[in-house]
Amino acid sequence: MEDIYLAGGCLWGVQEFIKYVPGVYQTEAGRSNGLTATIHGEYDGYAECVKVTFDPSIISVQKLIDHLFEIIDPYSLNKQGNDTGVKYRTGIYSQHTHHLDIAKRYIASRNDAEKIALEVLPLTNYVPSEAIHQHHLSHYPENHSLCHIPWSLLRKYKPS
Repeated sequence: MEDIYLAGGCLWGVQEFIKYVPGVYQTEAGRSNGLTATIHGEYDGYAECVKVTFDPSIISVQKLIDHLFEIIDPYSLNKQGNDTGVKYRTGIYSQHTHHLDIAKRYIASRNDAEKIALEVLPLTNYVPSEAIHQHHLSHYPENHSLCHIPWSLLRKYKPS
């Protein structure tokens, strides 16, 4: 198993979408690349993200990035849907250099590469979100209207 950290605006929707993708073993909502070891008070530079534990023999990093691009506006800086601010930026973070290399090549190969606002950086730190944010849309589906990702897309891979 390997871990990669995907930021795509509000972490509720990213987690609800990505957790059902075949090859994804586990997800955890959290904050990445902030300045402190806590999420209490201000966000201190964090990006809302989802820690994705996946089986690379079933799904590739490139395919995970394909899925991330399904649910984000890659041109938007610090904004996804109605959520605005630095914490809602898009990004790919990892402790594995090869994940970051794949992400950089993926973006560079696109015809719109110069317009993409998604950051690709080494993971400097990660703080899990509180329990209320873990699998939030599974527990509180009525809150899906707060998410920028359409409900039909959120349920795309969910087993029946």
